[in-house]
Amino acid sequence: MKAETKETRRAQIESAAYQILEEKGFTGASMLSIAKRAKCSNETLYNWYGDKTGLFRDLITRNAADVRAILQEAQDGTTDPLAVLERFGPALLHMLVGPRAVTLNRAAAAEPTGALGAVLAQAGRDSVFPLLSELLQQAQRAGQLGPGSAQDLAETYLGFLVGDLQIRRVVARAPEPDTQEITRRATRAAQSLQRVFPAG
Repeated sequence: MKAETKETRRAQIESAAYQILEEKGFTGASMLSIAKRAKCSNETLYNWYGDKTGLFRDLITRNAADVRAILQEAQDGTTDPLAVLERFGPALLHMLVGPRAVTLNRAAAAEPTGALGAVLAQAGRDSVFPLLSELLQQAQRAGQLGPGSAQDLAETYLGFLVGDLQIRRVVARAPEPDTQEITRRATRAAQSLQRVFPAG
């Protein structure tokens, strides 16, 4: 299969998977129902993803790909850490409160075994948090932030950035913020972090 054709098919599968997840939850979603909605074979899904958990792990990984890429760019140590944070914050918040993340979190909260929640944590937060911690340590080494553990810095920043907005989105108590609001929150989070951990 050509790369372009495969990417188009993958996008169809992703769209179908999110639709089925929203309609039926993780337990009710089956590979067959997703294949039918995507108009592809069940065999294709199993060949590409292994099983349902593998499919949703791939969805979560791809959903977080942009924010991971921003942080990975900073690992060579040649970029301004706070400039990277300025790009990272809006990208992360946009992803966390967007429709796909909301659908995933609603399904994970409703799934009694915790299987989807575990995949969501592993492919989402657990893959991003260490990179964010390293970025903030770079900011410390550059004299942009003061003393503190990497975990404290990262958790404090995420608290300022996200607050309770994600959970309010998940329980349908807040609209999706526009780009201006996302940028405002990200700027405020970075400034608040610098006040809590002042340089010098």
